[in-house]
Amino acid sequence: MLRRTFPSPEALRRLPFGLADVALILGTLVLVGLIARVGAGTLISFVPPDVVPSVNLDPVNLPYYAGRSTLRMFIALFCSTLFTLIYGYIAAKNRRAERVLIPLLDILQSVPVLGFLSITVTGFIALFPGSLLGLEAASIFAIFTSQVWNMTFSFYQSLRTVPPELDEAARLYHLSAWQRFTKLEVPSAMIGLLWNAMMSFGGGWFFVAASEAISVLNQKYTLPGLGSYVAAAIAKENLSALGWALLVIVVIILLVDQLFWRPLIAWADKFRLETSAAAEAPESWLLDLIKAARLPSLIAQLFTPVGEVVNRFLSSLTPPSPIHKVDENQQVLSDRLYNCALLVLIGALLVAGLHFILITVGLGEVFKAFWLGLMTLGRVLVLLIAASLIWTPIGVAIGFNPKLARLLQPVVQFLASFPANFIFPFATLFFIRANISINFGSILLMSLGAQWYILFNSIAGAMSIPTDLREMAADVGLHGWKLWRKLIIPGIFSSWVTGGVTASGGAWNASIVSEIVSWGQTTLTATGLGAYIAEATAAGDWPRITLGIGMMSLYVVGLNRLFWRRLYHLAETKYHL
Repeated sequence: MLRRTFPSPEALRRLPFGLADVALILGTLVLVGLIARVGAGTLISFVPPDVVPSVNLDPVNLPYYAGRSTLRMFIALFCSTLFTLIYGYIAAKNRRAERVLIPLLDILQSVPVLGFLSITVTGFIALFPGSLLGLEAASIFAIFTSQVWNMTFSFYQSLRTVPPELDEAARLYHLSAWQRFTKLEVPSAMIGLLWNAMMSFGGGWFFVAASEAISVLNQKYTLPGLGSYVAAAIAKENLSALGWALLVIVVIILLVDQLFWRPLIAWADKFRLETSAAAEAPESWLLDLIKAARLPSLIAQLFTPVGEVVNRFLSSLTPPSPIHKVDENQQVLSDRLYNCALLVLIGALLVAGLHFILITVGLGEVFKAFWLGLMTLGRVLVLLIAASLIWTPIGVAIGFNPKLARLLQPVVQFLASFPANFIFPFATLFFIRANISINFGSILLMSLGAQWYILFNSIAGAMSIPTDLREMAADVGLHGWKLWRKLIIPGIFSSWVTGGVTASGGAWNASIVSEIVSWGQTTLTATGLGAYIAEATAAGDWPRITLGIGMMSLYVVGLNRLFWRRLYHLAETKYHL
């Protein structure tokens, strides 16, 4: 006879969900409601040459505008992450693909946001006829192009410097390519990727104004958002509206830090590649709340079987690659054929480019663009040297000292995320009243957007140095320059190179908005390639847009090939843990 058992009074009194679950459910509902409210504004009808309703400078509209801009930023970040994982993996795993993808990444990184907008706005509008989604997609794509290159370089470099003993262990255990990717490669790259994603997100704010107040090919399109609000405030010389916008962006940055980045940093600490735990792990009140709730674990249990099925399926599609001896003669012949084909392609592109230049702008304009590029190159080099000397020691100190990190990380995140071009109007007023030439002032403006790449990568590199190595260095009495030479420089070198190459690309990109600044009817223009491209883009001068972007690409790719790529090779062969 079956006996029926009843739950105890204690079990009956135990609630299935706690206060943490209630808070999470309410927070999720509020977030979904906000996304629905803000996203509804992207679905209105729009047919060029119609004009999108102008931005209203009443501060009451700022929360809505901030929501529109923030939603674009997160959609661009999601797309950037997908691109990073796919592109970086292919470039790191396929030697032939790497020869094309990495130089292509150099070129794409060097193309300014305005260059992408010039090409893509019309295409996106045609892709979504009769809807504002076309302009929204163009804006998101512009933000994507300001975020993605830094993340991709970081992930690629992390895959190239996976610790050899872990790589050997993966081979011994016959892990499939999918298992290696999820169990070894992504976890080993997680800390650097996360810090670079934070930097990329902050860098995206730098180009929000350009992506929302679009002026290309003699046509102007304006989307509601913080960037277009600031552009309108600058055009009308409205300091009050500009002040309200700065206050709102401060609130947005603090909220994103507390609700998004801080929990991710605390969660990613488990991916540190070391045998001993960190002295003090990063903390997040939101992550503690999620861990205290029961709902996330219940949802995870429901989806665990599905995840296992997906993992088994993907593992079966990506079996372990067999270890076989490569025929060196065949490899050399194949490489020569590949190099010949690549040279033919490059030669054809150069001939086509030269023909285009000669029949449109002429050779004199080419020399002018080359000279302007040298001026911008000088500013970039000054910025890189100054940023490395100032921010590398600070980044190492933050990465090594948990108490200092807890104190300064919010400050650093705020400074990096704050869109520097939002304070350009104040800088412009200062330059005008102090009689400072924009040729020198533009270096400061460029640094406001580019220097953080070096700082964030220095922090990530210092945090990735195992605690046991740092303790051993202290035990043997390493300090001062000897500590830097024996531990810190080798430990952070790979990350610093990633920061340097992305800071270089970011500085070239930032020159577009730093070499020509305005306040109302007053415009200051520096002598440089960035101002040349900005003026050509505003005028819709396609030949000069193409020449300027092509010349900037040549400078960036040349610098990367002659300098940064050699440092990458040094990091892969000598200076990595």
